[in-house]
Amino acid sequence: MSEGLIRRATPDDVAEIVLMVQELADYEKARHEAVATADQFRAALFGPEPKVFAHVVEHPTPDGRRLAGFALWFLNFSTWLGRHGLYLEDLYVRPEVRGTGYGKQLLATLAQECIDNDYGRLEWWVLDWNSPALGFYASLGAVPMDEWTVHRVTGDALEALASQGRP
Repeated sequence: MSEGLIRRATPDDVAEIVLMVQELADYEKARHEAVATADQFRAALFGPEPKVFAHVVEHPTPDGRRLAGFALWFLNFSTWLGRHGLYLEDLYVRPEVRGTGYGKQLLATLAQECIDNDYGRLEWWVLDWNSPALGFYASLGAVPMDEWTVHRVTGDALEALASQGRP
């Protein structure tokens, strides 16, 4: 296992987080969808009332970057448990340092965040074709929720749905 430092992200990390989000989008074959800017991330993570949070792996990489990975997350709520949970939006470890334990360290840090704050669960989505990620998460005890189907409304459909609630 490498000796990287897992810590909360700071405003100085934003540019590199955005770059890693783009790297992740490339891997997921959806680079054209990753349009968020550094200003948007800075406002979301470090504005007056942040609703999203991030941890990073601080470790100089062979290409000279100082961050090796990140986990970006926010709170959700379970009506069944009556408690908040932690939803992991993205977990990314740069390819050149995969296999060092950083992904596991990031998830362990988020698990501890749950324990420390009495959050009832830690959950995330995984693309069904991402076999390496599926195997990694299964090795940690994660269980797929295969009876559930994710639904999403965006763009014009979101606007149309919102207009149906207007008088």
